[in-house]
Amino acid sequence: MASKSYANILDLEPDKLLDIPQTPKSLPRVLTMPGIIASVDDSNVADSEKISSGCRERKIIVANMLPLHIQRDPDTLKLTFSFDEDALLWQLKDGFARESEVVYIGSLKVEVDVSEQEEVAQKLLEEYNCVPTFLPHDLYKKYYGGFCKHQLWPLFHYMLPMSPDHADRFDRGLWKAYVSANKIFADKVMEVANPEDDYIWVHDYHLMILPTFLRNRCNRVKLGFFLHSPFPSSEIYRTLPVRDEILKGLLNCDLIGFHTFDYARHFLSCCSRMMGLDYESKRGHIGLDYLGRTVYIKILPVGIHMGRLESVLNLPITMRKVKEIAERFKGKKLIVGVDDMDIFKGLSLKLLAFEYLLQLYPLLRGKLVLIQIVNPARSTGKDVQEAKRETYLILNRINEAYGSAGYQPVVIIDRPVARYEKSAYYSMADCCIVNAVRDGMNLVPYKYIVCRQHSPHFDENSTRTSMLVVSEFVGCSPSLSGAIRVNPWDIESVAGAIYTAVVMKEPEKQLRHEKHYRYVSSHDVAYWARSFMQDLERASKDHYNKRCWGMGFGLGFRVVSLSPGFQKLSAESIVSAYKRSNKRAIFLDYDGTLVPHSAILKTPGPELVNILNTLCDDPKNTVFIISGRGKDTLSEWLDSCERLGLAAEHGYLIRWNRNSDWEPGLVGADFEWKEIAKPVMELYKEATDGSTIEFKDSGLVWHHQDADPDFGACQANELMVHLENVLANEPALVKRGRHIVEVKPQGVSKGLVAEKVLSVMIEKGEPPDFITCIGDDRSDEDMFESIVMNAGSNTSDIFACTVGRKPSKAKYYLDDTAEVVRLLSGLANTSHPKPSSDPPRFQVTFDAVF
Repeated sequence: MASKSYANILDLEPDKLLDIPQTPKSLPRVLTMPGIIASVDDSNVADSEKISSGCRERKIIVANMLPLHIQRDPDTLKLTFSFDEDALLWQLKDGFARESEVVYIGSLKVEVDVSEQEEVAQKLLEEYNCVPTFLPHDLYKKYYGGFCKHQLWPLFHYMLPMSPDHADRFDRGLWKAYVSANKIFADKVMEVANPEDDYIWVHDYHLMILPTFLRNRCNRVKLGFFLHSPFPSSEIYRTLPVRDEILKGLLNCDLIGFHTFDYARHFLSCCSRMMGLDYESKRGHIGLDYLGRTVYIKILPVGIHMGRLESVLNLPITMRKVKEIAERFKGKKLIVGVDDMDIFKGLSLKLLAFEYLLQLYPLLRGKLVLIQIVNPARSTGKDVQEAKRETYLILNRINEAYGSAGYQPVVIIDRPVARYEKSAYYSMADCCIVNAVRDGMNLVPYKYIVCRQHSPHFDENSTRTSMLVVSEFVGCSPSLSGAIRVNPWDIESVAGAIYTAVVMKEPEKQLRHEKHYRYVSSHDVAYWARSFMQDLERASKDHYNKRCWGMGFGLGFRVVSLSPGFQKLSAESIVSAYKRSNKRAIFLDYDGTLVPHSAILKTPGPELVNILNTLCDDPKNTVFIISGRGKDTLSEWLDSCERLGLAAEHGYLIRWNRNSDWEPGLVGADFEWKEIAKPVMELYKEATDGSTIEFKDSGLVWHHQDADPDFGACQANELMVHLENVLANEPALVKRGRHIVEVKPQGVSKGLVAEKVLSVMIEKGEPPDFITCIGDDRSDEDMFESIVMNAGSNTSDIFACTVGRKPSKAKYYLDDTAEVVRLLSGLANTSHPKPSSDPPRFQVTFDAVF
């Protein structure tokens, strides 16, 4: 069945995107069976639920580049391919069951002529289970070399475009290329995926809006994302003009993975500050509640492939290189560093620290050598050239000042270095230093530890040792508790750390090495992949237990996921039930139900007052507004509604109509606890800028909506615990709400008001056969539960309705306050009001009933 949203997905981007040449026709032998985004129409939901799978479960790995080596045969001029066994995407398959099928989707490292693309695509699919995206050259240059490398990558590494010379300013054209490229990736994914069954795992910042395209195609897609770079703090991330689109793209996943808690914390802070989303730990897993869906957060650093590294160490060429290094640097201690040539790897800072070390400890001159391997730069630009110029300037200065015949303090290897050669240097180095000022993960320390453990230079009985000096701004740092952590900007402390590592006693080096090796060997790439996929399976297991709706346009598209019985309240069905009923009870919340939260003027307008009066004047109706507001406010605003019942402060004070007195909903309440709670709240008010205290007859409310979101939420948690401790033996209840912490008497709730009103009606011999309850927040959930539990046997129609599509105990929903008012207007139009001169029907106190 074709999806309604399957075609013309470029319409998602409001601006016109880049023109994209047609990709080759769909690949053969691949089943495409996308699900359907359910609209409000129930028939579409049913259609979506009828779709079944015809394919066995597969893992679809999506990344910018395919894990392939590519060469062109000089004789046939045909492209030849082989798997890159050092690529992370290739290695992670070891974490999956043997029977699992793994499909790779990504770009090729070479440009393929359009005339060859179909043949190449067929060959890659059949022989390698790879699906190439074939991005046009100009598009790829703008997408990868432009937006990814010159805008996202610097920003995620805390580099802001303060001036044109410092970093590239935001370019809308590059952003369009990024969107277009992600759309092509989405097309390819949907060509090969059966989204009802397959698990799709997207990798890194190149594809951060791909989840939006995929979720739009199928609401039940099982989708995970892992970010291999840092995620910046909210202050940095919020400078990105397309911050909302990217954040919502990630939130369309079921599981989002990060290397460290710091990166996850920054992401959660952005969700809190920009979208008002709260998170909580659920049985050890962090979950974000987003429109009825739980988006889980995974924190686990990637590992290395132990077998691959060990096999390289056993190669004859590696053993020869180890012997060569041992002879060349005989009698010297080696420090190794392996870094890309870019401004974030801290190469110049490392060299400055080494220079300071040789200056401070003359005895180390002639005995200590820094082997610095420089990987080719992944991008070009002024910043790379400047980093390279500065690196060589310092390097030459060190070698001139401290070098001698037969001794060169710093040996730089600035060329492509084969894995066997790197492994040889790792295995011979007494210490490894990673001094990056910002790095996503960096697996160099892990590789160094394994190479030291399996070094061909040592015999089986030799003691294995290793020492690490690691920047605290590198993703692997938290997992290496035995490393000497340093601030790379503090040159003196880095020099001191290197000295400590060099002179440390062998037994301590051995203990640190053993601790690191146990971790690295048990947390390899297979463990990482297996753990992520297990969490993705758990995160997506409830997809078929809920109904879903697609909401929003463009890159703001998202899916609302709700319980199967949850449906929009039909005006026709409720009006029909209203007409045939004899006695009715109507319960309404005020703020967010009758009047929008965003309204500056909260008083009811003439239209709303007229509707309420019409409903109240019908002798069959008992109408109550149950609000958290105080009695004076409700009395003033609704003074013109003579027969309207009111419950203030969530039911602490109740009034049947305008001519009756306010009565306590809770008789004999003890409020001495207020004197205990008040000074505690005032303490937190003074300590939290922007917070306020609201004093009610029934309790106290601490508001923090105007405080810093993160600090306010943190203070609210602390206040909750503090109040619960000091009020443990008092008849008071501490509750957390949206931007509030409230203390109120035990036994006060909106649900109890509904229960009492229904009991009064039954006692008077007028049990309702029609009950409607409409509210919008957590406090109204008590009412929804109460009307179901306390409805008499005579009640045939119950309509519990929440405002907004969100998880609720209510069976029905309306989208906003405007729909609520229209619904009430429809009921009022079918009412038969009694002349206003007639006296109110009930003059009864609750004390008489209870």
